[in-house]
Order: sequence, then structure tokens, then C-alpha cells
Amino acid sequence: MDLSLTLLFVVLAVGASLYAWYYDPSIQQKWAMNPYQVSRRNEYWRFLTSGFIHADIGHLAFNMISLYSFGRMVESIFHQISANGAALFALLYIGGIIVSDLPTYFRHRNDPYYNSIGASGGVSSVIFSGIMFAPLTELYMFFIPIPIPGWIFGGLYIAYSYWEARRGAGYINHSAHLWGALYGIVFTIATYPPVISMFFEQIAGRF
Repeated sequence: MDLSLTLLFVVLAVGASLYAWYYDPSIQQKWAMNPYQVSRRNEYWRFLTSGFIHADIGHLAFNMISLYSFGRMVESIFHQISANGAALFALLYIGGIIVSDLPTYFRHRNDPYYNSIGASGGVSSVIFSGIMFAPLTELYMFFIPIPIPGWIFGGLYIAYSYWEARRGAGYINHSAHLWGALYGIVFTIATYPPVISMFFEQIAGRF
């Protein structure tokens, strides 16, 4: 593998975010997912560009550390299971960014003041693809001080994201987290159906 797409995506997001913060702040407004502008002005590029800019250093660092940690594993697995591993990994990540914004678009397309930025949808897709391949990987959840197996983390994460998305409170786009995660699961199964049996066999082997 000559080129790590994981590293490339991290570099692109860091570069775009730094450029927006320090050189051209208008980029955040032009690239953000603003469903109203997409609907009224056909600015469909926002589905993609919104995934490469972030609100602040904490937002960027959390997403990119998560992407790099899981992306290397998932990208390597895709190369092992398919001759088109690079294309599949790109579709997983980019598709996650785009698909995770669709519910946001339909919900807020008449709200000119709604904006959303960040790679969370794509990152969630990669994380949940990783959980499908390696469900016993230990992860930390925000309010739990000890590591928990990935398959338990995944269930709690989806339930939490669903609950928060229904509430619609705060400035975090929980809907993107939820749909990015679901896209990652569906994409991984569609790409490599044996992952279903692998998933359950690994969990069963733990007991």
C-alpha cells in the first residue's frame, strides 16, 4: 500500500480547517452544510466540503485522532479483502460524510440559519466499520471511566445519538453521528457479507 488514504484525509481536514481559521474565515460559511442554501441555490458541494472543516481545535483533534486510530485498521482490512480496497475505504469515509448529512438536509432545508460542519459522519462510518470487523476492540465512552468492548460501545453510542437527535438540543449534530454509524455498518456488510458471522463469532468466543 503506497498511499494511506487515512493519512491523506487527516491532512486534508487539518489543512482546510487551519486555512479557514487563520487565512479565510469566510470558507467556513461557504463550505458549511447549510441545507437552506443547498435547497435554494443548489449548492450540493456542501454535502462534501462540510466534512473537511471544523469549529475549533478540540473538534478537529477529536475527529482526526479517532479517524487515524480506526482508519488505519479499516483501510488495511479493506486492502486484504478486496483488490479495490482503496476505493472501498474512500467510499466508506466520503459516503459517510455525505449520507450522514441527508437527514439534516431534509430536516433543516427551510431554515436559513442552520449550519453544520465537521467530519463526524465519516468518522462514525469508519469507527463502526472497525467495530464490525473487530467488535472486541476496547473503547472509552464519554461518561464511562473504563474501556468497554466495541460492540457494547456501538450499541450505547447509537442509542445515545438517537436520543439526542430526537431531542434536537445543543449545537452537536447527533443525527450525523447516528446516520454515519448506520451507514458504516450497512456499507461494511454490503461490501463483505462474511463480516456478520465474524462479528458474532468473536463476541460468542468471549463468553
